[in-house]
Formats: sequence, structure tokens, C-alpha cells
Amino acid sequence: MFTGIVEQLGSVEAVTDNEIGRRLVLSAPGVDALPIGASISVNGVCLTAVETGNGTVAVDVIPETLQRTNLGALTPSTRVNLERPMPADGRFDGHIVQGHVDGLGKVTDVRRTSDGGVVMEIAIRESLGRYLVEKGSVTVDGVSLTVASITDDGFTVALIPHTLEATTLGLRNRGDNVNLEVDILAKYVERLLRAHS
Repeated sequence: MFTGIVEQLGSVEAVTDNEIGRRLVLSAPGVDALPIGASISVNGVCLTAVETGNGTVAVDVIPETLQRTNLGALTPSTRVNLERPMPADGRFDGHIVQGHVDGLGKVTDVRRTSDGGVVMEIAIRESLGRYLVEKGSVTVDGVSLTVASITDDGFTVALIPHTLEATTLGLRNRGDNVNLEVDILAKYVERLLRAHS
């Protein structure tokens, strides 16, 4: 389980197709301390460390994940959001994030604000919209955010300068695809209500 509080920005060092799908080699300070088999969130996608060393970690990505997320578009030198799983005795910030991406959203607008922040508008498929509520939680590329408003075809988030600097969201432009994970609690509530209706 993750919290959506990005620990650091990493960089894609290499992308290689293999028999599993695709191997990504990522670099970031200290990332090679991950044990083999450990989980790591890459742009909000829970992946497994399969090789480490020399400041890098390698992860394998299966075809379904490549199709359902923006990881298939990664190329060498692309920046990525990284987060290790929350330890059982750790402080809980952000919100419950599984690392199971529900779908892609498309950035449709990026508006700078007078305080140095950004309001980002994201279009989503209709089936995901029912899980979003104003001031509720949503994960965008692995970043725990608050839904600022609901729009006709998606939602907006307000990004403070720190988030723009510490995550890849500061690099996003109109037309970019972002990984989305809606609040797991909303999905469980819907399932329970459907079972009793």
C-alpha cells in the first residue's frame, strides 16, 4: 500500500522489450537499496524490483500494464514519480493508494495561478467519474491530490508550487496522459450498495 506522497523524482535510464513485456531501468538516489522483490510505485503503478545496483532499479512491466497506463510511453531520460510502500509502523499521509491504476486521464488545461500554483483540468472516461467527489481524494501519476471541482468531462486539481517542483506534474502539458486511481473506499461502497439493492 502507498500513500500518494511522492518520495523522489527518478529518471528512466533504459527501456528494453523482453519476453515479459518491457523492462524499465530507473535511477534515483538510494533506489538501489531496494531488496529484490520489493514493491515500488512508478507514476502510481505498483511494480516489483527485479534487479538493483549502481543507483538503479529495474522493473518489468507486462503488456496489460503498458496498455492501461502511461508507462508504455516512457523513454530514456523521462522523469517519473517514485514512492516506496508505506511501512506498517509509518506515518499515514496522503490517502490509501494501491498502485492499481483505474485508467488514463488526459490533461485538457493547465492554468497558472497568481500564487505560483497551477489548476490542472483532466478529462476522464465517464465510468470513472462516478467515484469522484469535490474535495475527495484522487491519485494522479501516483500523487495524492484533492479534487478541486467536477467538470462536464472530468475534474480539476489545484497544485501548489511544492507539488509542481517535487513531482512530474510540474512537467505535464495539455494533451498528456496521466495515470488515475480513484479512491478505493468509493469503489467498495458502490459494491456494497449494489449487493444490497
